[in-house]
Amino acid sequence: MTRQLDEQIAGRFPVGQRLRVLDVGMGRGTQALRLARAGHAVTGVERDPKRIAVAREALAAQPEGVRGRVRVVEGDGRDTGVHFLPGSFDLVLCHGVLMHVEEPDALLAGLARMLAPGGLLSLLVRNGDAPALRPALTGDWAGTLAAFGAPAHAPRVPVPSECPEAGESPSRPGPDVWADRLGALTSTLAGIGAPLHTWYGVRVFTDLAADGVPLPRTPQDMVTLLAAEDRASRTDPYRRVATLLHLCGVRG
Repeated sequence: MTRQLDEQIAGRFPVGQRLRVLDVGMGRGTQALRLARAGHAVTGVERDPKRIAVAREALAAQPEGVRGRVRVVEGDGRDTGVHFLPGSFDLVLCHGVLMHVEEPDALLAGLARMLAPGGLLSLLVRNGDAPALRPALTGDWAGTLAAFGAPAHAPRVPVPSECPEAGESPSRPGPDVWADRLGALTSTLAGIGAPLHTWYGVRVFTDLAADGVPLPRTPQDMVTLLAAEDRASRTDPYRRVATLLHLCGVRG
């Protein structure tokens, strides 16, 4: 997903522009720190004190110039209007958050208001059009039937809970989370003034691999795996059955 995000940034903003970034649900701060190292000014919002502590520890290990470009706010992503003025950011990230929000429309509308004209909204969500695939591949036919049309499902989630790049960590059964369908989110983004610009699949092949399949053993194997995932992420029909969807909307 990092490659996809960088691709969208490069295609939308002038080279060298210092972006104002809002990372809602920043978790351990992986994306926030990466973007700060690239020269951008990042504000991270997180409500979990334990994750904030981990993010601050990681931030403290960075050079002074990077530390000065990151601000951490303890709060809920639904309260962005309390902390920030409309149009304050060029890029808003909301990765792995909607899966924990039953009614996300208000949250999304608030995030869209945070964007300056031409700003980019990046969402990472569970794919509601593909939850039956994993149980079917493991022979869980009851789970397969239950997954059709269900608003929520118990997916395999990354360990730890923040979604990594393909191949970074194993998976285990997790708690029920909400999944979103591409068509519904496309309509929502249009309605809040940040219509869908492009979308990708994330973890197309790796989450469908049989249990026990080893992770890549060499750097070249990992490069090959990521290249395959990247190709599938932008190619139909593969991206439509990905575990996760990465949607990019643009503020009009």
